[in-house]
Amino acid sequence: MLNPSSTFSKMQKQTANLSHPSESMSNPIAKLDVQNVGKSYSTRSNQKLTVLQEINLQICPREMVCLVGSSGCGKSTLLNIIAGLIPPSSGQVLVDGQSVTGRPGSDRGMVFQGYTLYPWLTVAQNIGFGLQFRKMSKPEQRDRVYYFLDVVGLGQFANSYPKQLSGGMKQRVAIARALANEPALLLMDEPFGALDAQTKEQMQQFLLELWEKTHMTVLMITHDVEEAIYLSQRVYVMGTHGGRIKVEIPIELPEHRDIDIKLSSKFVRIKRQVLHALRDEVHPNSQLLIHNS
Repeated sequence: MLNPSSTFSKMQKQTANLSHPSESMSNPIAKLDVQNVGKSYSTRSNQKLTVLQEINLQICPREMVCLVGSSGCGKSTLLNIIAGLIPPSSGQVLVDGQSVTGRPGSDRGMVFQGYTLYPWLTVAQNIGFGLQFRKMSKPEQRDRVYYFLDVVGLGQFANSYPKQLSGGMKQRVAIARALANEPALLLMDEPFGALDAQTKEQMQQFLLELWEKTHMTVLMITHDVEEAIYLSQRVYVMGTHGGRIKVEIPIELPEHRDIDIKLSSKFVRIKRQVLHALRDEVHPNSQLLIHNS
């Protein structure tokens, strides 16, 4: 009989090894490399509608990066291309140096704005849903489920159903389900957009604490500028028109952040830079201004 506590300790050690700083220093390959990705569609009048063009971005191991832009700028389309849900018209997507263009894979976990949980399954069954398709014994699946239930703080709700959970708790389950499959990259499509302001702030703190524990690699899209700055190490700003990335802004804030950092003068200066970029008022030296602020 397996000892859940010993399995939990083993998983913690494995997570710690994956998040060790030396990994990213010794591995020059970007965890995610988007190369010249474009996407266009043909309209009913046989005209070409360009949604994305010449998208290039990279994310290193252990980074959390946010992509911000107004509605309709193409950011969700880009995330779906990276996830393999839709093919690009041009360019390619690499994860750990391997092309994944046009195909979904377990190396990319996805968390949507909607909760996408199976209402007829319990919390534990939802988290373990993808594990049943892997070569893993039932005891291993159970221990992995309860490990991630503990990670997201929902151990006491293992046998509850989604309808019995709050919105924030449902998203914790969705995140745990994605992490249980050990993806190389976690993709998040405005995961807190449907939550009220207080719950959203709590979930931002939760995600940041979770990232500090696991140092998972994350690409998250959002239209919330404060959320992007608070959570990430870098922000990519997409233009309102043309489906292009306008500017990349480094977020030079401490790795450990509490919610009050949003009131700091440095946070406000970075927010001003991002807002200017979104308003088509990008200064040519915007990155340099942030470094020197």
